[in-house]
Amino acid sequence: MRHAKKINHLGRTNTHRQALLSNMASSLIKHKRISTTLAKAKALRVYVEPLITKAKNDTTHSRRTVFSYLQDKAAVTELFREISSRIMDRPGGYTRILKTGFRQGDAAETCIIELVDYNENMLTNNAEKAKSTIRRSRRGGKKTTAAIHAGGETVKPVETEEKTEVETEIQAEAEAGITEETAQTSESESESESDNAPEKEN
Repeated sequence: MRHAKKINHLGRTNTHRQALLSNMASSLIKHKRISTTLAKAKALRVYVEPLITKAKNDTTHSRRTVFSYLQDKAAVTELFREISSRIMDRPGGYTRILKTGFRQGDAAETCIIELVDYNENMLTNNAEKAKSTIRRSRRGGKKTTAAIHAGGETVKPVETEEKTEVETEIQAEAEAGITEETAQTSESESESESDNAPEKEN
């Protein structure tokens, strides 16, 4: 029974499997994207991501440790010079697996494994989506949206008035109260003026 055996042997011996993963990791570092089967891609992800994390600390010891796995000087140089600067702020999850269907012949599930920070199309799409998002308020009444700069174009603020029946009734009552107050003040002023006027001499 294979209890607690999580390693996928990929139908190969230990030395063959280590050589396969080492070559695939070097190819991924050099080309930033490779096509393979889904099982190999999942095994490669577990193999290569700790090496990429190791590249964040550019020391001689780290370079020798990574070289012991890859056995490729060009791949080690690319990893420590170019890739490490891009993934410095990313806390893991450096690779992405995209399924591409089934291979004709043996119907093996195929995929593309790539470095996340080197997919320019997806990065630009995410940036455009972040710019185009507009936050909307759930409150009723008068709504104003500030000028939005999207794609180099300026959108003027838009004002919309939404009044309910209750608001119109409150406004009408407020106007009626104001007119009554003005009438009362005018009457009081006229009375005060009549009291203060001098009496005519007989």
